[in-house]
Amino acid sequence: MNWGIKKLCAVITSGALLAGFGVGCAGPQPGSSVAPSPVCEPTRPLAPKDGILAGVNLDWEHETLEQYASNLGKRPAVTVTFTDFPMSDTDTKNVDAAFEQIRANGGSMLLTLEPKQGLAAVTSEKADELASTLARFNNAGVSVIVRFAHEMNGSWYAWGQQPAEYVAAYQRVAGAVHSKATGSAMMWAPNYGGGYPFSGGQYEAVAGTPDFATLDTDKDGAITGADDPYAPYYPGDEAVDWVGMSLYHWGNTYPWGANVIPEPGKFIQQLTGTYNGAGGNDLAVPDFYTDYGVARNKPVAIPETAALTVASGEGADMLAIKGAWWGQLFDPAIPKNYPALKMINWFEWDKNEVEVKATVDWTATKDPQVREAYTAALPDWFTFAEAPAQCSPAETD
Repeated sequence: MNWGIKKLCAVITSGALLAGFGVGCAGPQPGSSVAPSPVCEPTRPLAPKDGILAGVNLDWEHETLEQYASNLGKRPAVTVTFTDFPMSDTDTKNVDAAFEQIRANGGSMLLTLEPKQGLAAVTSEKADELASTLARFNNAGVSVIVRFAHEMNGSWYAWGQQPAEYVAAYQRVAGAVHSKATGSAMMWAPNYGGGYPFSGGQYEAVAGTPDFATLDTDKDGAITGADDPYAPYYPGDEAVDWVGMSLYHWGNTYPWGANVIPEPGKFIQQLTGTYNGAGGNDLAVPDFYTDYGVARNKPVAIPETAALTVASGEGADMLAIKGAWWGQLFDPAIPKNYPALKMINWFEWDKNEVEVKATVDWTATKDPQVREAYTAALPDWFTFAEAPAQCSPAETD
């Protein structure tokens, strides 16, 4: 996030200083007859000292960041974008376009890298190319958090359930980013462990392989819900700056897709491994917040969140469902009781979901009535960006 013009170059957020979160700028030098343009000075995006960063997963094909900010009445502190990795020429153009919008808006980019060609494609050369791109973004005033190969504990992605290769690839990317992109950070973000090991997916670990043996954490010869869904994939404290977990309300019971109001307390219960409700008994799932946030001194992010509504006309009202979910996200007790939670990003998409065989409206600002209620509910401890002051790109090494 960019800092204020006198000492730092773009955004001051909601009156609270963000420790290490942003890109600064150098001011006039002693003896100068004419004040030079401020120069962007990259700073690694760490967590804010106070408050929680408020962000968005934007559907770039249907809405610009400027349009979203206008609808919200505030500028997101974090904007999420996805890309294949390694990036094609088209991917690079799309990420550059997102960067330009974020540079104009203020705030930081959360860049989700999806190695759809498999983890073997994540070479040192590609990691270095990525770091050079991020350094260019940083030097132009935009800090970046890299979420590499999210939901790696799932069985549905080409990088899933391959703990040794995943950890090596993550560390490879982290090494390049940390050494070459001083205004960027790394996020480790597994899928919520309820339902682990997510049997039946294309990439589930196969019995008899080293990956299977690693994932069988209780050594009973099988991978079950009793095994740790997170620890085998953790790439180490030195490689991780943020930890994150996306938490959605898909419904209360399987099969998903019904318009139902979320159970009270569901959000925090899933984050802390204490959920035991209509969706099942998940008490075997570890406490992600404590084990990876508090114990390791890492800021915790919710990179994606929203509540499912479908246009069936049946079940609970859209506003009632979404309002109940964001009511849990905006609980006034959260900043005090969960001070390591430092980022929440709403998933602002209206898209087909294969899991429910229907289009799901995840948005909070598309419908005017929902938007009015959502913006009115935004808590004062949410941290947003302000309009960035201009700074000249720093020189790239």
